[in-house]
Amino acid sequence: MTEAASLPEDTGDVRAVLIEWYESDHRDFPWRRTTDPYAILVSEVMSQQTQLERVEKAWTAFLDRWPTVADLAAAERGAVVSFWSDHRLGYNNRAKYLHTAAQQVLDEHDGEFPTSPTALRSLQGVGPYTANAVASFAFNEGNAVVDTNVKRVLYRAFDVPDSDAAFEDTAAELMPEGASRVWNNAIMELGGVACQKTPRCDAAGCPWREWCHAYQTGDFTAPDVPTQPEFEGSRRQMRGRVISVLKEYDELPLDTLGPRVRVDYSPDGEYGRAWLRELLSDLEADGLVETDEHDGETTAQLRQ
Repeated sequence: MTEAASLPEDTGDVRAVLIEWYESDHRDFPWRRTTDPYAILVSEVMSQQTQLERVEKAWTAFLDRWPTVADLAAAERGAVVSFWSDHRLGYNNRAKYLHTAAQQVLDEHDGEFPTSPTALRSLQGVGPYTANAVASFAFNEGNAVVDTNVKRVLYRAFDVPDSDAAFEDTAAELMPEGASRVWNNAIMELGGVACQKTPRCDAAGCPWREWCHAYQTGDFTAPDVPTQPEFEGSRRQMRGRVISVLKEYDELPLDTLGPRVRVDYSPDGEYGRAWLRELLSDLEADGLVETDEHDGETTAQLRQ
């Protein structure tokens, strides 16, 4: 790797839990239910700077009108551009490029899409990211996708330096061999629903919490998040509350400390003993707190 990244030793477990998380539940976009390279190319071009909810309706209507790459190649360019404009899909040049790319597939590739990222880049308007996405999702022959969401995930989870080379190297090292379709979908889904600009780690059940540098430290800055997100309810705030409470007491049992840290503390709930133990473990590692066992009961106090 060109620059150091804090990848855990149990990388196999890191891969496995992310794929399991994705396969158990994810957003059900229709282009995720197909391996047709034409349909996937249309979705990728439409998704550039356009909300996915709007893309879903436009994508379905586009394929109803031009269901195959041959249909699109035979269409009048003006009709394609008008469709693009009517559905507010952004720059009309993308519609022109998509139309030209369809003609290239017919004229230069005998109606068959290239399968590799490098070959796909020969199509008009298909840049590195789109080529890799189509190669991954249509043919399972792509490289690790590195978009803004993926950079945010890698930066927060593994403290990857903010450089394109470091992100690309780390993403490549993490992706299981021969699994670009599921892996790239999974890591982009993680960035889209859990590791957003304002993170939803617990709410979205992020599978990387036990390894995540940001989750352990409470620092959720990222290349596209230059300032701290909402402080209220954050892990950083909870750590501060633990310290504040323990300053007032020599020693407290977990179930006495917990309600003073969170009003919704419940011993066996989401914010219960397990959550509090994890918080205390972080603080112990930082040399701020120590815990002890008395007759089967855990207590916490500030380290003297």
